[in-house]
Amino acid sequence: MSIPDSVLSGLRGSLTSSAIITPLDEGYTDAIRRWSDTGIKQAGVVIQPTTTEDIVSALKWSQTHHIDLAIKSGGHSVSGTSSSQGGLVIDLSRLNRVTVNPETKTAVVGGGAVWKDVDEALAEHGLAAVGGTVNHTGVGGLTLGGGYGWLSGQYGLTIDNLLSAKVVLADGSIVTASDTENSDLFWALRGAGYNFGVVVEFTFQAYEQSTPVYAGIVAFTPDKVEGVIGVLNSLLVEKPDPRSGAITIFARPPGAPVPMVNVLVFYNGTEAEGNVRFAELLALEPVVNMVSMIPYSQVNALQNPMATYGDRKSFKGIFFNPPLSPSFAKQVLADFTEKVQSDADLGASAILFEFYDMTKTVEVPRSATAFASRGTTQNGIITLRWSDKGKDGEHRAWARGMQQKYKERLDEEEQAAGAGGVPQYINYAEPGDSVVGNIYGENFDRLRELKRKYDPTNVFRKMHPITLE
Repeated sequence: MSIPDSVLSGLRGSLTSSAIITPLDEGYTDAIRRWSDTGIKQAGVVIQPTTTEDIVSALKWSQTHHIDLAIKSGGHSVSGTSSSQGGLVIDLSRLNRVTVNPETKTAVVGGGAVWKDVDEALAEHGLAAVGGTVNHTGVGGLTLGGGYGWLSGQYGLTIDNLLSAKVVLADGSIVTASDTENSDLFWALRGAGYNFGVVVEFTFQAYEQSTPVYAGIVAFTPDKVEGVIGVLNSLLVEKPDPRSGAITIFARPPGAPVPMVNVLVFYNGTEAEGNVRFAELLALEPVVNMVSMIPYSQVNALQNPMATYGDRKSFKGIFFNPPLSPSFAKQVLADFTEKVQSDADLGASAILFEFYDMTKTVEVPRSATAFASRGTTQNGIITLRWSDKGKDGEHRAWARGMQQKYKERLDEEEQAAGAGGVPQYINYAEPGDSVVGNIYGENFDRLRELKRKYDPTNVFRKMHPITLE
């Protein structure tokens, strides 16, 4: 259903410096493009503002005419929460400026920036911030849901390093949220921020990072899976080091006949220190070793070849309290291999398990922010990728069934409970996931009160909505 020209004319007349793109305009296909084709919806109109004032005007227009609204930062939602069927999309991509203050080690980041923008701007000053591990992820989406990264072991979550945010509220008012201004809104933004407004600017604390880091992928044949998981368990549980992290990626590299056990390793130190840290892992004789010393600004690009735009994708979050059972991991790999071997269209799919030091994350009290999964739980993702739209239901059902099966298995082994809060990371949970009934945990009641205060008509309701009743 298209938006009548008479209604669109009101929007055009209210904007001063935004690109306005309708289905009849050149560039419309690019404007509604998303990281996953499953996230694409046919918007009635897309605006790409360069000023906060145009966002205010567009918000008021959408409410006056009862037009569905979506906010797009990086556009990584596989379920289309940054898209609108027939409505208005406020695409923040032109608000992507990053301003660095080397004296205070802070960065002011536009709400439409991606982490590549931040990583590279900070690197020019020998600095780094806690950001996403895929650098074309939007700053906005990752931050408002908490934000894990390679530097979380040393500095905590992305939200733990957020100093302030500039927000356009549903009524059009522009406010700053911080520990000293609108502190209740600042609390809510850090973990449930999708529900409270359009964040047009973030201010982050950054840290000195002038030296290169030890990082890269090592790949093992499937028979090594239990040994690999055993080593990573030992490093995380018995030899914790906040400068270290790893992600195990079950995926089929180009040319490989079956999925391999790929491990992306990270150590914020020297090559000698990294080699010592991962000596037991390297002793398992990987068939591929691409670890080297690289600038931190390049680390978050290492997964980009596996996380390209296009095709249809499904995310299903899984979670475990370490140590992860090696026999369970072996079964996951076997299930996954059987699935991808049954359909060549699934060849670019993957299952990931993260191994991050959570010490710094759990030091922050759960009551300090809205973020609900502040515990020892580690995160994982079942991510399927395919091209045949006709198999959407089949592939999503398989992923959903595996998600539930794995949760039940980990519960039996007492490996899903975690210490404190909701075990599932909100940014890895598709809206409607049933493995956690209340994604906001003990913070839900306060969030509902703040929702009534800051968005009483429920304008912002796309991503894990907070119900008002």
